Amino acid sequence: MTISERIEVLAQLGDHLKGQDEYLEAVMKRTAFHNGWFTEENQRVAILEIANQFLDREKLRNWLARYELKDTTTPKTVGIVMAGNIPLVGFHDWLCVFVAGHKAQVKLSEKDPYLFPCLLKALKEIDERTLAYTEVTDRLSGFEAVIATGSNNSARYFEAYFSKFPHIIRKNRNGVAVLNGKESKAELAALGKDVFSYFGLGCRNIAKLYVPENYDFDPLLEALHEYRQVVLNTKYKNNFDYNYALFVLNKVAFKANGCILLVEDPSLQSRIACLHYESYKEVDTVKDDLKGRAEEIQCVVSGEELIEGNTYAFGKAQEPELWDYPDGVDTLAFTASL
Repeated sequence: MTISERIEVLAQLGDHLKGQDEYLEAVMKRTAFHNGWFTEENQRVAILEIANQFLDREKLRNWLARYELKDTTTPKTVGIVMAGNIPLVGFHDWLCVFVAGHKAQVKLSEKDPYLFPCLLKALKEIDERTLAYTEVTDRLSGFEAVIATGSNNSARYFEAYFSKFPHIIRKNRNGVAVLNGKESKAELAALGKDVFSYFGLGCRNIAKLYVPENYDFDPLLEALHEYRQVVLNTKYKNNFDYNYALFVLNKVAFKANGCILLVEDPSLQSRIACLHYESYKEVDTVKDDLKGRAEEIQCVVSGEELIEGNTYAFGKAQEPELWDYPDGVDTLAFTASL
């Protein structure tokens, strides 16, 4: 397939995902039963984000125009180890392999084994030639490059096992937000989306807040309370109750509103149903901290002009564009160079 043909088939997949698909609906029900974190609502959100952000015809063309891709590329086999923290989290890696003209050998997460094959099936019905570009397997073999995503512990295994191959290895990262205390109700409500989307399980979800000294938490807690429906999910509620009891028993000071626990903690990674915060005197100290911990941070959410550089507006943390690469590593440049 030529590059233009691959763009077209992806765009048609995007159009398809925006419509009705009874088979996909059945797969979503099966996925929700298999993994209680992957509610049908969250799966729909993930699928629509992929359709709107990754499979838009013009966005694809604009994205690929930045690279020197050739139709005559000799296909390589690229192994992809997908994570399973949120639905279809590894789709962008596969996309970068596919548009570069290579074959993806995909090892799915046990937490998300059904959705990606369903999308491949839809792709095949659009153009059967796409079958040659992807193999789903339980064990990678015969690959020439690797993209692997996992925890800090699994990353050490990946680095040892895949060291002799061209590779991208991803570890734990988290999203942070920097507040100045002047945020509007609408901005704080949008921040709640960054905190609670996918129950906070994504590497782009906000797990840590930087707030000014003497920050008034009441407006924030009130805004986050609008997302209280998350406690209707049994798995989330169990984590909330467990952490609440743990803090009480250990006499840890915290703030709560019935659906989230705010704890003062310098760590960027928080427990499920918890949100860390840290106070600052000068925003320059926050900038220095962010620079020093760049390897731990996936994205930064903040209001205009508070933090310079590549930041996201409130509510946009889980809406990356095609060129918003995980860990800041250009995945398409990697696959295009093979």
